[in-house]
Amino acid sequence: MSIDTDSVSPDTDTYPVVITIARDFGAEGHEIGKMLSLELGIPFYDNELLVRASERAGSSVSDAAAYDEQCAAELFAFLPDAVDARSAGDKLFAHVVEVVQELGCKSCIIEGRLSDYILRDNPNQISVLVTAPLEARIEIVRRKRGWDEKRAKKLVKKMQRGRELFYERYSKGKCGLHDHKDLIVNRARFGRQGCVDIIAAAYRAKVAAVERAASEGASAAEAAE
Repeated sequence: MSIDTDSVSPDTDTYPVVITIARDFGAEGHEIGKMLSLELGIPFYDNELLVRASERAGSSVSDAAAYDEQCAAELFAFLPDAVDARSAGDKLFAHVVEVVQELGCKSCIIEGRLSDYILRDNPNQISVLVTAPLEARIEIVRRKRGWDEKRAKKLVKKMQRGRELFYERYSKGKCGLHDHKDLIVNRARFGRQGCVDIIAAAYRAKVAAVERAASEGASAAEAAE
């Protein structure tokens, strides 16, 4: 796998190589993110985002969790931030943005919370979608929770809709859960480890491209002297 140096920035102080993971509910994106962190030796942030954002908002993690990647009031989805009718979820998300931007100053893996859209100006970002067919995701949830298929299907559809609305709301309709991804991996087809291997290969190819770009820039500067 090779990436064109024209598509990356050699300035890793400003633009570190960051992996953002969006995931369909039940596709085990969290588990894959944790395994990827061990494989690559870089930090993984998922629930930590919520903990840090809730601390800044002055609320408990349990209270913040009620709004995490959900839309409490679809009615106000596209109103400007200045509107007083903003929900607690809107206010929490403002702190989530701050946390994602700060964590994204170093190479890491950030899961969910619209992180791919928040860091969209970083040319060294690798935006990933972890997915699987609906039937496979229902079976994963059913097996993990010991539920029947009907109950698992209801939860998967509810949580999936919440994540889709979350993207629509906080990107102001500019980015959907499945939009603008650099890499899409099918957990049902490749399994957890297979997805980790694919994403890790993309990360290493991106790092190599950034290093080549830096080397080419240094060579050009020397030639100009």
